[in-house]
Amino acid sequence: MPVKNPKYIFVLGGVISGVGKGTVSASIAMLLQSKGYKVTSLKIDPYVNVDAGTMNPTEHGEVFVTADGLETDQDIGTYERFLDTTLSRDNYMTTGAVYRSVIDRERALDYGGKCVEVVPHIPLEAIRRIEAARKKHKADITIIEVGGTVGEYQNILFLEASRMMKLKNPGDVLNLLVSYLPIPSKLGEMKSKPTQYAVRTLNSSGIQPDFIVCRAERTIDDVRREKLSVFCNVRPEDIIAAPDVASVYDVPLNFDKEKFADKILKKFGLVAKKRDVREWRKRVEGVRRSQKTVKIGIVGKYFGIGDYTLADSYISVIEALKHAAYANKSKIELAWVNCGDFEKDPESLKNLSKFDGIVVPGGFGSRGVEGKILAIKYAREKKIPFFGLCYGMQLATIEFARNVAKMPDAHTTEVNKKTPYPVIDILPEQVDLMKKGEYGGTMRLGSFPCALKKGTRAYAAYGQPVISERHRHRFELNNEYREKLEKAGLVISGIYQKKNLAEIIELKDHPWFAAVQFHPEFQSHFLSPHPLFVDFIKACLKK
Repeated sequence: MPVKNPKYIFVLGGVISGVGKGTVSASIAMLLQSKGYKVTSLKIDPYVNVDAGTMNPTEHGEVFVTADGLETDQDIGTYERFLDTTLSRDNYMTTGAVYRSVIDRERALDYGGKCVEVVPHIPLEAIRRIEAARKKHKADITIIEVGGTVGEYQNILFLEASRMMKLKNPGDVLNLLVSYLPIPSKLGEMKSKPTQYAVRTLNSSGIQPDFIVCRAERTIDDVRREKLSVFCNVRPEDIIAAPDVASVYDVPLNFDKEKFADKILKKFGLVAKKRDVREWRKRVEGVRRSQKTVKIGIVGKYFGIGDYTLADSYISVIEALKHAAYANKSKIELAWVNCGDFEKDPESLKNLSKFDGIVVPGGFGSRGVEGKILAIKYAREKKIPFFGLCYGMQLATIEFARNVAKMPDAHTTEVNKKTPYPVIDILPEQVDLMKKGEYGGTMRLGSFPCALKKGTRAYAAYGQPVISERHRHRFELNNEYREKLEKAGLVISGIYQKKNLAEIIELKDHPWFAAVQFHPEFQSHFLSPHPLFVDFIKACLKK
């Protein structure tokens, strides 16, 4: 039976961004789901971008794609991985999307001649979207994560949406602040003052947090807990510890120890219908006990930003590899390999021999392309298990065309429009879009079916004739060269039959060599890892 009145939890950030609000939101959602409630999660990004598709991955992180084709923030992927579910475009909004909706409605006279104002109409549109997502997923409890921190000007309108919802139904809305408590190395003491100021900033928006989640290197002690309770007007038991952990999948188990979900339900006047995190705990503990380790090299270019290396550009790939390793009862050791290094020093390719497997993930543009192609050639010739994703599939096709199918200078027209062998070319429907400069939200996006060829590695991994996977690209394997590539030994094991597009390629005489035009990483979950990744890691462990 659904709850009488739907419940809502706003997850807000304090002090600094990047402290794990997405993981906190997903962990709470997973725990509430484990107690028998239907839960859905939303992400609000305070950007004027209409969607996440035009955002730089080294600045904003990976662009995640929903099954129904919306380019979103990476946190939607986190929610799907934790909830073992499929979300939709209703679960994501940006400032740009909200404003666009309000303006479109005003142009259509939906406001009946009223003066349309930033307040209340923008917060009301955000509330309308929250309600739409709840109804679509028939959720008892809806969790809304607001990107950034409470002190940022662009978040005010979404804080206003929370305030308005709380005012209307005070017993059905909770506000949760995720805040960072630094431990300066020269002081050696956890400092609570930044969080106190974050709470006061939140108070100035008319919101009092019901819970404070304390992110820090270590667990918050009783002294700090009491201080936050007094100065932030939050009960000590509602101040939740969130120390650094070895894996994000430990976070729900830590929250479970503090009975976090039970405390939330109590504030809502609800009780647990069941209690079951056994499968989650079993998987986490199995990883800890594992004696095997698989070493994977990810050859990419979206790692560096200044002096720092950011894994967020490929977060779904990383998590899918972890899920597959865990399913194979092993730990995983990942290394970031800058493809540009191979272009400067081809001799450095021999460093790839230390890996049990090599992954070339998605991407765009010409930078680093030749380095990736060299890495793929090395993996093919040295019989190192190889997995190519999206652009990785296109570059694997180019490498095979150049070095096996006798098509020198074969390339993609994305990089070289004058190549004599355009083995990768733009999709016909994309040509006019590019001429018009229509880039945002116009790629081949979302889920499409793929028919698998019997007797292939792909068919064996999936164990079924037709699968559905998510896409994000403009270029495809050029059908004019398919016959020549296949005669040279390239196996095309997956086809989108409606448009006769090659979706999966593989090689026979290799321990494991496969590449896909789609993004299987988007459909890998902690408790249900993706079959292609599982099969790949299995082959890597044999090496």
